[in-house]
Amino acid sequence: MNFRKGEIFAIDKPYKMTSFGALAHVRYLLSHTLGYKVKIGHAGTLDPLATGVLVLCTGKATKQIEQLQAHTKEYTATLQLGATTASYDMEHEVNAHYPTEQITRERIESVLGSFVGDIQQVPPTYSACKVDGERAYNLRRSGENVELKPKNIHVDSIELTAFDPAKMQMSIRVVCGKGTYIRALARDIGRALDSGAYLTALRRTRTGDFSVADCIDFDHFQEWLDKQEIDKEI
Repeated sequence: MNFRKGEIFAIDKPYKMTSFGALAHVRYLLSHTLGYKVKIGHAGTLDPLATGVLVLCTGKATKQIEQLQAHTKEYTATLQLGATTASYDMEHEVNAHYPTEQITRERIESVLGSFVGDIQQVPPTYSACKVDGERAYNLRRSGENVELKPKNIHVDSIELTAFDPAKMQMSIRVVCGKGTYIRALARDIGRALDSGAYLTALRRTRTGDFSVADCIDFDHFQEWLDKQEIDKEI
């Protein structure tokens, strides 16, 4: 492997870690092992409370990041119905409760179909979207109101994989294109059910040709690196 000329690989990002934090750790291990500062970037941010496939590019391969970001992604997610949070996940406390007696498996199946195809989605205000040069989540955390415009996204498919009517929890598998926020999808599914919803779990299982099975375990990255045959030539 030649990390200067460029390598593309994926790690399984841990829970409660930012994508930048995961990247910084890998960069430190690479730079420490190779003896020079490695140029590295990631192809698509994962929320801190999400886990799964985070594609990393080094050296000259960082030029491919924009192309890799456009690849189709697959997620598995669990939604809690009947309540909402400000961030549409568990980063924030529940801020409202809603009725759920109208929610059935049949209605969920019907509603999910309306989110397949080319749709418009308003990104979460707790996101890295920029408003006048500032990150939306920074504005929200400083107490400011944020309004984001809807964006065109594409959802290839949504499959209901589980529904627990007693707990009012549902699990889905989503295949989608660039720019799709699963947290926003959870919000919109809740609204379509005349209720509320937020994510309790999110895992990216595939990005392009990289699946979870192809990922390097984050906690054992150094062991993986030690086993590689490394070309240090420029």
